[in-house]
Amino acid sequence: MPATDRAVLLIQTAFIGDVILATALLERLHATEPHTPVDILVRKGNEGLVKSHPYVRNVLVWDKKKAKYLGLLRLLLQIRKMRYERVITLQRFASTGFLTAFSGAKERIGFDKNPLSFLFTMAIPHVFDAGVHEVTRNLNLLDPADEVPLTPPRLYPTPADEAAAAPYAAVGGYICIAPTSVWFTKQFPEEKWVQLLHILPSQYTVYLIGGPPDVEACERLRLTSGRANVVNLAGKLSLLASAALMRSAVLNYVNDSAPMHLCSAVGAPTCAVYCSTVPYFGFGPLSPFSRIVELKEPLACKPCGLHGYRQCPLGHFHCAHGIRLEQLTEALAEAEAWAAGQV
Repeated sequence: MPATDRAVLLIQTAFIGDVILATALLERLHATEPHTPVDILVRKGNEGLVKSHPYVRNVLVWDKKKAKYLGLLRLLLQIRKMRYERVITLQRFASTGFLTAFSGAKERIGFDKNPLSFLFTMAIPHVFDAGVHEVTRNLNLLDPADEVPLTPPRLYPTPADEAAAAPYAAVGGYICIAPTSVWFTKQFPEEKWVQLLHILPSQYTVYLIGGPPDVEACERLRLTSGRANVVNLAGKLSLLASAALMRSAVLNYVNDSAPMHLCSAVGAPTCAVYCSTVPYFGFGPLSPFSRIVELKEPLACKPCGLHGYRQCPLGHFHCAHGIRLEQLTEALAEAEAWAAGQV
């Protein structure tokens, strides 16, 4: 990898959705500095999202599961060797703050909540406020005074990804459901998904989307539903191929999780189901057609946390069970009307 004094390194070693949202910075940098080389550092497993991105020069990878801290030191040596002009960390953790602070870059930028922000050349406030999206917070790292409209994230499925999705997209009208989440309290309950499958219009094929860890849950959902035209695609498509498939769906039902951000990055019609979390946190859908479904009445215990829990802290999980199926089918009717208006 050739060194250059003008290059920028973006650091986002968190989860899939966080990397997807970080691509908004790639778009903005390309628009404002088209000749500046941009590298990105991600955790192992997420490199497939950006390895073929047209605005990324090099992808650096941190394997957090194998010699985590030795790998961190090796990354620091690699980063210092590259002589970046700017290193920008989008995270608020000491590990990425360490890489940024000691990168040797002329400009070391991150959020003020990072424990090592006192070693940055610029520390930007990270605030939760009504109407402020995480993408906006991230873009502030490039220019805090920039008030241009939000630049959405974007992913670029390769021809191979498009080809993998094409046979499934060829069936005609279809709906995608990404039913799982890493966090239990961010996941619409399985029995509610089954009930939804019972009432979705029969003309639609339904694809269940997920990664290898979701195969069993999606297969159980398919079998329990008893619906003939439900196809379990969990573990069969890459993230970018899944995004390509979701892009042409009539509607994509997702949790407040990574598949929602996949939709945002390809402009796929989205119905995001919020259980324990709230859109106020700033991680909502950004597709041209986006609907948010959540419990209509106020609930004193909601939100119970930023990321969710492995079980409802109070045991009732009413923030999920109280959502009415009619809210989801109304979103489908609106998506159909929106699609008709685009023709």
